Amino acid sequence: MKIKFKKTYTFAIKSSLYITLFSTGFLGLLLWFFHEFSLIIVALFAISLYTFSFFVIQYRVERFIYRRVKKIYDDVSLLESTSFRNQPITTDMETLTKQVQKFATDKKLEIETLKVREEYRREFLGNVSHELKTPLFTVQGYLSTLLDGAIDDKKVRKKYIERAEKGVERLIYIVEDLDMISKLEMGDVNLELSKFNIVELVQSVFDLLEMTADKKNIILMFDRKYNRPVNVFADQEKIQQVLSNLIMNSIKYGKENGTTEVTVEDLVDDKIIVRIRDNGEGIEKHNIPRLFERFFRVDKSGARSEGGSGLGLSIVKHIIEAHGEKIYIDSEFGKGSEFSFTLEKDQ
Repeated sequence: MKIKFKKTYTFAIKSSLYITLFSTGFLGLLLWFFHEFSLIIVALFAISLYTFSFFVIQYRVERFIYRRVKKIYDDVSLLESTSFRNQPITTDMETLTKQVQKFATDKKLEIETLKVREEYRREFLGNVSHELKTPLFTVQGYLSTLLDGAIDDKKVRKKYIERAEKGVERLIYIVEDLDMISKLEMGDVNLELSKFNIVELVQSVFDLLEMTADKKNIILMFDRKYNRPVNVFADQEKIQQVLSNLIMNSIKYGKENGTTEVTVEDLVDDKIIVRIRDNGEGIEKHNIPRLFERFFRVDKSGARSEGGSGLGLSIVKHIIEAHGEKIYIDSEFGKGSEFSFTLEKDQ
């Protein structure tokens, strides 16, 4: 790629001026000392010397910058694909220094970002491998046992086939969640926006999860009685998935004989905020920034024993952001957590 050359004359102008002042002054002193002083001669000398000095200095500086800096550009292969390569080379050293410093800072940030992404990629692949490996080995174990002769025992055959089916269902669940989150990240999921009552939707999720909550004696409740509907404009199916994931999490990590409380309140004129609050184990502060990462689990062993794909919160975040809304978390370790998200109010 041909490097453009941006000319600046500040250095040459100042340097030529200094040389001219010194040389003209020295010449004037010599002429005065030999009683040959002539203002015209001094002026012509000054003009000629300044002009000559300016062009020589400008040319030499340009050649110096061009040859040496161009070599740096060519030697550093990283510059080949950067916008810095397209910038014109300048004879203004201050400008050039700033450009190089900015480039160095940008490269450092880019390298640090790549390191973080690489670490995230390794962790993500490890998590995917672990999540898929567990049900796969479970299914394989039951099928191998059946093939080794257990298939002849009707009771064992039925029990093992049912367990293998559960393993396959878990695999399907994980793959479906991975597919959904990939589509959400690429923007391939179209939202079907409509008007609906968010209070009724929360109640329907309560009804669906009531039996799960009863196993831990957790009460699913509103903060108060809602006598009037609270209508929002969003994708009802996707928001139901958000509510299901958040309420299920509050049950999963909640304390026995605890509560999960939902609040729906006005935020601003055209927005409402939905809060899901529990009095469970809470989340330590250092884990909060990573909660919405794929497969991230606060308590890896305990969470896996409770089931789930490990993608629920990540999907929740993507669904809310696809609506152009925000999701928040407030948690105190040992006392409970509150997840909240905004929605557009139907006017």
